[in-house]
Amino acid sequence: MKGSSSFLLVAVTWLCACGLATGENNNEFFMDFLQTLLVGSPEELCVGPLSKYDVSADAKAAITSVKSCIDGLQPKHKADLVDLLVEVLGDQDSK
Repeated sequence: MKGSSSFLLVAVTWLCACGLATGENNNEFFMDFLQTLLVGSPEELCVGPLSKYDVSADAKAAITSVKSCIDGLQPKHKADLVDLLVEVLGDQDSK
């Protein structure tokens, strides 16, 4: 599970960085993406936060795999992950 959590953290960080690169409000993108990732479906990610991007079939398969990993986490681990990512994002905003 440790490898899956690390992959998830890298994937979410990369997606947040993409939001910064496009001039998008990072907090807004991050929160929308994370909320959809935690409680939505892969399809909702593609029509929601990722709708501005050309999401390939391979990327959709990867999103489905990441979502499956998240769905397998215990609720406490999901909450801890959210807390960590919010803290990291908060540190970026203070710079």
